Amino acid sequence: MADATRSEPTLVGWREWLAFPEWGIPAVKVKIDSGARTSALHVDDLEIVERDGRRIATFIVHPWQRSERDGVEVSVPLVDERSVTSSSGETTTRPVVMAVIELDGRPHEIELTLTRRDDMGFRMLLGRKAMEGRYLVDPSHSYLTGRPDLATRRRNRSSA
Repeated sequence: MADATRSEPTLVGWREWLAFPEWGIPAVKVKIDSGARTSALHVDDLEIVERDGRRIATFIVHPWQRSERDGVEVSVPLVDERSVTSSSGETTTRPVVMAVIELDGRPHEIELTLTRRDDMGFRMLLGRKAMEGRYLVDPSHSYLTGRPDLATRRRNRSSA
């Protein structure tokens, strides 16, 4: 998918909402993390399978924080496996896929590592490689690009 370009980067807060339009996921709360090089998404039931000579990552995305509701099954080509060092200093090898995200009405493709973020407050981190040339971060604000409707926000707050 081609990038939607603007002459000026979009100002974002330290947390925002984004969508995965090609995966049918309209809203995920994301932590904007300029300290992280790569973006990371919490997934469940990750499997790497071989199909027609290609490696495919199959996984479930649960878009709501601390909830297993509304899981979406995704199957996409695996583009790489990389060593990633977490903020706690632990190095693991993670699968890497490409994903189209939409933030502030601007769809673009990013690299995304797949991992478990059970103990983290956000199901996704948007790292600096995905933000490069597109976004400027104001860490004193949240949701500068807007929020989903109230029903979606409430669904994210209720755990089950």
